Amino acid sequence: MLTLEEVLAAIDGKVISKNVDLGMVVDKGCGADLMSDVLAFTHTGTLLMTGLTNPQVVRTAEIAGIKAIVFVRGKYPPPETIALAEEKGIPLLVSRYTMYETCGRLYNRGLASCGLFDLATRGWEQGAGASRPS
Repeated sequence: MLTLEEVLAAIDGKVISKNVDLGMVVDKGCGADLMSDVLAFTHTGTLLMTGLTNPQVVRTAEIAGIKAIVFVRGKYPPPETIALAEEKGIPLLVSRYTMYETCGRLYNRGLASCGLFDLATRGWEQGAGASRPS
């Protein structure tokens, strides 16, 4: 778990929405540009890292219980995305780093992933991985 203040320090980030509680705690992290993956694999309390900046990201975050969004690669969302996030109470942050590096910096600070690895490993061992060499 990290506070948004700790997230900002780890990613050399900036806050881009109003009235953000930097003491807010995020439990897990997820990097995705496919919003279907966000809906399928995240947990309530997650920090989402994405390169997508359209309002659909905020709508998806609200449905999935995402606590805050970090836009990677220095991307800034358009005004309508910022306005929607402020209306929904979802803090928006930005990182100049790639998604890979942003996620890595947060992982190194102790932010856990959404557990997708365990889910994928179980599925692979039960089916798709059966044909792999021993």
